[in-house]
Amino acid sequence: MQMSFRHFSRAGRPLTLAALSLAILGSLAAPQRAEASAFQLHEDSAKAMGRAYAGSATAGGDVSVVANNPAAMTELKGTYFQADVTAINFGTKFSGTAHDVLGRPISGGNGGDAGTTMPVPALFFATQLSDKWHVGGAFTVPFGFQTEYEQNWIGRYNALKSKFTSLDGTLSVSYDVSDNFALGLSGIAQKTSAELTSAINYNAVGLGLVNQAVMAGALPPAMGQALAQQVNLIVPPGSDGIARIKGDDWAYGWQVGAFWKITPNDKLALDYRSKISHTIQGTANFSMPANVAALLSSPTVAPLLAGAGGVPFTHTDGTAPFTTPAVATASYWHQAEKFGFGADVAWTKWDSFKNLTVYYSNPAQPTTTEVFNWKNSWYVSIGGDYYLNDKVTLRAGLALDTTPTSTATRDPRVPDGTRQLVSFGGTYKATEHFELNASYAHIFVNKARMNAVSSTGDVLSGSSDDYGNLLSLSAQYKF
Repeated sequence: MQMSFRHFSRAGRPLTLAALSLAILGSLAAPQRAEASAFQLHEDSAKAMGRAYAGSATAGGDVSVVANNPAAMTELKGTYFQADVTAINFGTKFSGTAHDVLGRPISGGNGGDAGTTMPVPALFFATQLSDKWHVGGAFTVPFGFQTEYEQNWIGRYNALKSKFTSLDGTLSVSYDVSDNFALGLSGIAQKTSAELTSAINYNAVGLGLVNQAVMAGALPPAMGQALAQQVNLIVPPGSDGIARIKGDDWAYGWQVGAFWKITPNDKLALDYRSKISHTIQGTANFSMPANVAALLSSPTVAPLLAGAGGVPFTHTDGTAPFTTPAVATASYWHQAEKFGFGADVAWTKWDSFKNLTVYYSNPAQPTTTEVFNWKNSWYVSIGGDYYLNDKVTLRAGLALDTTPTSTATRDPRVPDGTRQLVSFGGTYKATEHFELNASYAHIFVNKARMNAVSSTGDVLSGSSDDYGNLLSLSAQYKF
């Protein structure tokens, strides 16, 4: 047995290192696969959410324009402070099957409800410096998501826990070029962080290496079959470990906006938010069962790992370039005496996310790349306000939010599908200086079909049924 393993290790060492590094890549890459519409958050304004974000930059009286279109600060006469919080309740339940690289069924349940309830805060400040100049600051969460499945579910090699967040600090300035036209500019500091866990199928890693060695001609089929039996004996199915990845990065971007008063009753705003390029830096930590640890430290395998410059599945640092996408938005609003209505159209440039390349400080894990090839997505909404009296405003809206993913690029970390949003809300103006806003929205999500392949060749096939509920509250004070 020892002679067989020595032959396998020597012949297949490049394949071994490649497979081990791919196992880590799968853990680190997965949250980005869950991004797009799935982790792009509009939820920074209770007032705008009530009309599904229609007229987000043109309806007026909403300080969130500091982060969404700086030119629209022209409508804010005076000094404002606004605080928003949105509770996002997201549910997702998977149904389907899973098998390993050899076609054997993977044991376990369907993972339960992997959704979560999470708060999304936002703070805004805006003031008028002169008749023509306005400045403002904001703290928002433009990207974020979290899912967590049961530990022993059939898709554990694809995902267990996923948490991804981008936090923005924004400084904005606007200038009134004329009575009917304004321009605005923002600087954005963004911190992006990720925390991910997944199970490691050590049995599949070993069998995959044997199969690759046979396919590459490094081992004759008969010896490959014998080695596969030895792998199943020493590292049987269920010899699982856990990979935990954490990383973050600060990066910077910008935003430019324009605001027109087309007529006394009609307004149009355009905004372009730049992409923000990150280099996520973090650590990877791994657990492994005693039988796998014994194999890696055995007299047969340990010298080969030392010759490779390191031991796989041990603590290591890593970096991964990643970019949050550019977004272009158009916002329209028509104002009448007793009502107002508007529309928004937003385009997110997800086609810039073609692949993810991960670089490791451990030389036993060479640079790896995973391909995504996402498409651009659209968000379209219509909605309006009805002014019941001087103190109470009622509002409602509808929206369609398309996904950049497809069955080939979707996995269970965030099983994203095209969404439809229905919302309603209202404003209570307590005094001339103080108002409260509340909104509710329900998100219907198209069935998210997937055929996800883990880094070790385990295949998860099926679909997820998703839904979302949003409850948003805000308070605004005008000095």
